Amino acid sequence: MPQFSYKARRRTGEVVEGMLEVADRSAALVQIERLGLFPVAVDAAKGAAIAAAAAAERQPGRKTDWRALLPPTLRAAMSQKRKPKLQELATFTQQLANLLSSGMPLTVALNSMTHLESKGISADVSRDLKQDVMEGRSLSDSMAKQPRIFSDLYVNMVRAGESSGALVEVLRRMADHFERFAQVQSKFTSALVYPAFVSVVGICIMFFFMSYMLPKFMTIFEGMNVPLPLMTQILVKISHLFAGYWWLMLATVIAAVILFKRFQATDEGRRKIDHWRMNAPVFGKVVKLNIFGQFARTLSTLLENGVPVLTALKITEQIIPNSIVKEAIAKTREEVTDGKTIAQPLARSKIFPQLMVDLVKIGEDTGDVPGALKNVADTYENELSIALRVMTNMIEPVMIIVMAVGVGFLLLSVLSAMFAITANIAR
Repeated sequence: MPQFSYKARRRTGEVVEGMLEVADRSAALVQIERLGLFPVAVDAAKGAAIAAAAAAERQPGRKTDWRALLPPTLRAAMSQKRKPKLQELATFTQQLANLLSSGMPLTVALNSMTHLESKGISADVSRDLKQDVMEGRSLSDSMAKQPRIFSDLYVNMVRAGESSGALVEVLRRMADHFERFAQVQSKFTSALVYPAFVSVVGICIMFFFMSYMLPKFMTIFEGMNVPLPLMTQILVKISHLFAGYWWLMLATVIAAVILFKRFQATDEGRRKIDHWRMNAPVFGKVVKLNIFGQFARTLSTLLENGVPVLTALKITEQIIPNSIVKEAIAKTREEVTDGKTIAQPLARSKIFPQLMVDLVKIGEDTGDVPGALKNVADTYENELSIALRVMTNMIEPVMIIVMAVGVGFLLLSVLSAMFAITANIAR
């Protein structure tokens, strides 16, 4: 059985060292806790890791996980290939809240989280959090060391929960917060699935016809020596353009994408694009409702959990994707620093809708700004659902009409040529 050397502290603060012969590092941590000690460092004894790997390799049908030999921080970085999705983060947060609400100490709950591995968040994340907490760090400070997993919003809310002694309640609110945002994202995705599918099918049909079917028809037409109708001539020229200059068209598209990305990377370009998104017909309303709902929901959640207003505004500013709204939030934060209320600078920005300003003003008068912002968020999220349905209902017939016009042009071009050939033969 592998041996582990450990360094731990007694409750009096005295440092002790020793050796344990246990199955793995997790068992060593549990054994140290049973001894009434606080682990500081637990490492495999010299040669133990190699011996364990060799023993595992000798077992039939079993492969060595070489990542287990790496330091925990590096192992977590390698295992976590991407940022977790909102739903995955919500599940992780809800699991931790449930364990803590059952009466488990934080270290025991984090140890259990290593066995309740959430989709998208590896067990090494919980393992590293537990190690940091056992070494004396707070949970929020431990989470701050993993910014890929835990955002500033998450860390500051956990810190507020630790300060107020209501960590479980804060975690539950956060889980609900991420659930709501995940639902909004799901609605956006669902609204775009149908248009994207129709567009892909239409492009494939056009490409197949232009590259495979039309050349066969053209071979027949050219053999008849009959003047082709105008529509057919246009279609032939387009086909020749695709066949002879596809590389130029592809290069043009790539160049356009690169230029757009560079333009978007500039401050002025980003502002113009964000301004267009907010004022585009139909789509602009959806964008505005999503941004304002996200602003109200995030700020409400932060303030409700005891995060200071300036910190809450700064975190909200970082989360909002629109540069114009970001600037309005930054100016609001500067004016709040001067001792003014939130509602006044929000109104002066002329970006935020009057309904939001009025409700925030009422919340300031009654001393319940988080509640007012929550009402705003609920209102805009409900309106967003309706706006998405309207946008989807408008996009579907438009896409059908575009597809019908494209396919109809192809068919009419070919049929008109066939009619011309038939008429010529009849003469």
